[in-house]
Amino acid sequence: MTTVAARTAACPAPAATPISHSRQSRPAARCSLRFPGAKSGAEHSLSAQLAAPLRQQSCAQARAAASRGAVTVVAMADSAKKVPILINGAPGKMGRAVAQAAISAGVPIVPFGLTGPGLPKERLTYNDDASLYVDVFPADERDAVLAEARKEHPDLIVVDYTLPAAVNSNAEWYIKNRVPFVMGTTGGDRAKLAADVEASKLWAVIAPQMGKQVVAFLAALESLAEQCPGAYAGYKLTVVESHQSTKVDTSGTAKEAVRCFQKLGVDYDVSKIEMVRDPSEQMARMGVPENYLNGHAFHTYHLDSPDNTVSFEFQHNVCGRSIYADGAIDAVLFLAQKIKEGDTSKTLFNMIDVLKAGNMR
Repeated sequence: MTTVAARTAACPAPAATPISHSRQSRPAARCSLRFPGAKSGAEHSLSAQLAAPLRQQSCAQARAAASRGAVTVVAMADSAKKVPILINGAPGKMGRAVAQAAISAGVPIVPFGLTGPGLPKERLTYNDDASLYVDVFPADERDAVLAEARKEHPDLIVVDYTLPAAVNSNAEWYIKNRVPFVMGTTGGDRAKLAADVEASKLWAVIAPQMGKQVVAFLAALESLAEQCPGAYAGYKLTVVESHQSTKVDTSGTAKEAVRCFQKLGVDYDVSKIEMVRDPSEQMARMGVPENYLNGHAFHTYHLDSPDNTVSFEFQHNVCGRSIYADGAIDAVLFLAQKIKEGDTSKTLFNMIDVLKAGNMR
């Protein structure tokens, strides 16, 4: 039997993160735009909140990036690096990872973000002295939040890491308000998502997989499928993917890989992808380190020849979320540069486009 395998190294121990948050228990008045932490009895507009604090945060963010030894993108225009981001899904694990990646890259973060409808307002802090923070508002108030934000930051880009059920409605809101966005959220009606955004000519990067190196693997698989269609005809495919138990949908990366294998002649439907969500099985069977059970992506694609004398196995294992957050920031820088260039012949991009541009940090 011949076996070909591609495997990744063991995952390192997770780094400690300084992100903290405090929820506000008091009910929020709709569209009052009072920030949690504001002095009692004083209503503040978003524009007033953004002005001085953002200047303070810019200095704090620069110090944070310097202390982390951040690498800037020399080939990218300075104006692209200065475009601020507004994080939709800021309280989530990916939202927090994106914030840390932005700080390291020197990309400004608008000091407020969005979360799901009906959820409480809260303040997230990103450093020890709380000089870097985001005040989070529920989606019920997003129209007022965006209107005020644009008074100070008309060129902002939204980074979306929300929930599968919100994918299409969020995109419709971005289109309606003509706000460029980078979306790493999986799920939803992907065909409708792409069609709606492309028809609107709104600037956007949409990719269910933001990890640059994983995207490069998928690009190689796509290239193989295009150059050698049908090469694996008759082969039997098994796909197993393991993610944290809170991930409710099948991995978009696994689905994309299956699409490539189908072009290579493999008869396999995405409904057959095995989802592993039980922590004990993830450790025993998939080899997931216990300290990464709440944030990992382990994928195995196994091919057997019709007579079972030849097998191929492709595997990519990701611990943590930094690979996706770094890719999201690269997508922001890429999109800001495209907007600056002003060529509207193509406005909807994916991570392959970002990789081909070559301006990786």
